[in-house]
Amino acid sequence: MKQKLFPSGLLRRLEAAVLAGGTLWAVTVTAGSDTAASAARALWASSPIRALRWELGDLWPSDSLSPAASLTLGQAPLLLAARPAVAELRAREEAPAPAQDGEAEEPVTVPVEETPLDVSPDDADNGVPAKTLIPTDPSGYTVVGRTYISNSTDHTLSVTDFQTLFAAELTDESPQILILHTHGSEAYTPGAETEVVWSGDHRTTDSRYNVVKVGDEMAEVFGAAGISVLHDRTLYDYPSYTGAYDRALAAIQSYLAQYPSIRFILDIHRDAIEDGQGNEYKVVSEIEGVGTAAQLSIVVGSDGSGLTHPGWMENLRLAAAIQENALQAYPTLMRPILLRNSRYNQHATTGSLLVEVGAAGNSPEEARLAGRLFAEQMIEVLEARSK
Repeated sequence: MKQKLFPSGLLRRLEAAVLAGGTLWAVTVTAGSDTAASAARALWASSPIRALRWELGDLWPSDSLSPAASLTLGQAPLLLAARPAVAELRAREEAPAPAQDGEAEEPVTVPVEETPLDVSPDDADNGVPAKTLIPTDPSGYTVVGRTYISNSTDHTLSVTDFQTLFAAELTDESPQILILHTHGSEAYTPGAETEVVWSGDHRTTDSRYNVVKVGDEMAEVFGAAGISVLHDRTLYDYPSYTGAYDRALAAIQSYLAQYPSIRFILDIHRDAIEDGQGNEYKVVSEIEGVGTAAQLSIVVGSDGSGLTHPGWMENLRLAAAIQENALQAYPTLMRPILLRNSRYNQHATTGSLLVEVGAAGNSPEEARLAGRLFAEQMIEVLEARSK
C-alpha cells in the first residue's frame, strides 16, 4: 500500500491555512480599490513586490523601505543595524507638505527698515510710549512715488506694474463696499481709568474698544459720501481664534451671493508692535489741525501660499493708489504696504484689502481717527477712478 506523505486531516488544515493567508493578503492589497479592475491592478502590482520581500525575509516590514533598499541594507550587519534611522530619514523626505487649511498666517508687519521717531510724551494719552515709523532707505523695498512696498513673495515687482489703473471701480448699484473683521476682538488701549472686560491679550468683545468701532467710523464716512456700505460687526475670532479666516470667507461668499454689486472688501485689523526689548509702543501720525491718528498699513495677499488668487495684482494696484493719495495729504499716516504669500480671503474681489489700523498700544480715539482719514482718502481715489 502506498504511504501518504501527510495525513488527510493535516493536509486539509494546511490547505485551509494557505487559503486564509492568501485571502488576507488579497484583502489587504485591494483595500483601497473601488472597482474590480483597480483591485486586479493592485494584485498584479503587489505580487512581484511581495515575492521579492518573501525572498528577502522581509514580507511584513515595519517601515516603508523598498525591496531594493532592504536588499542593500541586508548586505552587512552594520548597514542592517542602521535600517531604523534610514527609514526615518526616508519618511521625513517623503512627508507631504502641510495641507492648506484656510487659516492665513499672521501678517508680519515690521517691514525691512523703518526708523522710529520719538513723539512728545504729551501725545501718549493712554500711557503707552508713542513712535512714528517711516521708511528711510529704499533698499529691500519696491518704491513707487511716495509708496514703499515690502515684498516677501517670490513675485518680482516693477514700477511699470503700477502704471495701469486698478480694476475695481464704483458703480450705480448698491451696496458697493463690505467692511468686516476677521479678528474683530483685536482691541486698543484706552486710558487707565477705563474699565474693559478683556477676552484675551489685548482682545475684547466690547466694540467700543476693538476694531469693530473703527469699522463703524469708516462706514459712516463712506455713507456720508453717498457710497453704500455694509458693515459686518461679527467677531469671527471669538470664542475660537482658530478658523477665523474660514468663517470670514464663508460670510464673504454669502454676502457676494446676496449682493453681487459689492466691489470692495475691507478687512479691518490692528497690529501689535514691540521694541527689541519686548516693550510695547504705539504708532502715531501727527495731523496738523486735526489731532493724533494711529498709523496704518495695508496688507495685500497673493498666491504665494499655493492657493488660487489670480487677481492679487489688482488689489496691490488699489492699495498703492490709496497709499499714494494718503501720503500726499498726510506724509506719515501710512506705513509701507506689505505684500505677503497668504491670500487673506482677498481672492473674493479685485478690490479687497486687509488694513491694519494702528497697534494694540494705540488708544481707541487714535484708531478711530485713522479709520476716518483712510476712508476719506479711499473715497477720493475711487471717485477719481470713476471720472
